[in-house]
Amino acid sequence: MSDRLDSVRQTLHAHDQIHLLRFYDELDPPKQAALLDQIEAVDFVAIDELIERHVRGAQAPEIPADLAPAPYYPGDPGDSLRPYDALHFREVGEDLVRRGKVAAFTVAGGQGTRLGWNGPKGTFPATVVAGKPLFRSFAEQILATQAKYGIELPWYIMTSPANDAVTRAFFHDNNHFALPPKNIFFFPQGTLPSIDAENARLLLDRKHLLATHPDGHGGSIKALAASGAVDDMIGRGVEHISYFQVDNPLARAIDPLFIGLHVAADDSSGEMSSKMVAKAYPEEKVGVFCRGDGKTVVIEYSDLPDELARQRDERHRLRFIAGSIAIHIIAVDFVGKLTEDEHHFALPYHRAVKKTPYIDLESGRRIEPESPNAVKLETFVFDAIPLAESSLVYETDRVEEFAPIKNASGVDSVQTSHQLQSERAGRWLEACGVHVPRDDEGRVHARIEISPLTALEPADLAHAELPDAISPAQEILI
Repeated sequence: MSDRLDSVRQTLHAHDQIHLLRFYDELDPPKQAALLDQIEAVDFVAIDELIERHVRGAQAPEIPADLAPAPYYPGDPGDSLRPYDALHFREVGEDLVRRGKVAAFTVAGGQGTRLGWNGPKGTFPATVVAGKPLFRSFAEQILATQAKYGIELPWYIMTSPANDAVTRAFFHDNNHFALPPKNIFFFPQGTLPSIDAENARLLLDRKHLLATHPDGHGGSIKALAASGAVDDMIGRGVEHISYFQVDNPLARAIDPLFIGLHVAADDSSGEMSSKMVAKAYPEEKVGVFCRGDGKTVVIEYSDLPDELARQRDERHRLRFIAGSIAIHIIAVDFVGKLTEDEHHFALPYHRAVKKTPYIDLESGRRIEPESPNAVKLETFVFDAIPLAESSLVYETDRVEEFAPIKNASGVDSVQTSHQLQSERAGRWLEACGVHVPRDDEGRVHARIEISPLTALEPADLAHAELPDAISPAQEILI
């Protein structure tokens, strides 16, 4: 332990962070070991560069001077502005799925705190009638996909240090939702030290613990490589990753048409492709797919100039209409390219200054600051898009694939998600000739849930036993 402590001291002196050992002699041996473990895990070469760039010299986001709307494949393949052969691309995607070249990847590091739920967000009861947890809903999609294509589909799940053990236990207690445990690969998201905004020192959360925070959803790419998930994919022959976030119960775990476009479209390099929905209104809080400096980029809603956000095209639609919904296809090789330099992650870091509790070095007391005091750095997965040679955007329908559950009430709440889930189910049933009640505003006036085990898409309902009609306000599970 003495030699180890000496080594850590030398490192901290070299990087002007020796204060992290301020209370070392007060700690019992297990806490001393825990502190040294955490310090040794920090890449101080990378941290020094991040401090210089983002703490001592904060940089504002740059908007390309030639910013224009990003081109995209419309949801209607017969759209006169950009028709394409959807059947061909779907067949390409189905062939890749059937040959085991695609894996599902769920980003599930969040807690259900904003929902009033004490547990990982993936354990939240999200479906309209049965109240299935989000994890079960996606597991049933995977089971149905396996049955449809006669395959075993690997599922990679990124947790967080805070919810990793609970998530694994949840799957164990639910018999892994009838999926083989060998095909489910859990790994935690990475973290970064929180940095004092005034003096650029790393903060202590406790006398034996550094103050840390998740490294952002862009860290999922880094974690794929660091965890061994990429090596596991290569061993299985997986070439493409279907990325989606756990809080969207309508996300399609595997979409053959999207996969086919990603791999075979002339304007795609097959490295990273994205789904979009049409923005509902100019101020909607979603990133926007744009074109700038010869690349497809996502501009945060808060960074898009208001005059651009409100522009209309010749069809009176928003000109900057392509809203990002955090659904991507990412090539395994592209992940390797982004993570090949162990000290310099390819994605840029973004700075936020937030209130962060810390240990006062003089008194040893834990301080709850009244104003923002710490720089927290994170990466965004969409910043990988302009690093691809050519990145494709594909439009989907909000009712079909975007019903996130983020808040207890209001926008993106359980209530709005349930309505959208019922809308999709009602639309599918109407396509099969079932009468579905609607209110005066055209909204489905019933609570309808279609299990993924029954149908992954409307055509799958052809073999299901369906009612002739649904009554107003009825609850029905199919």
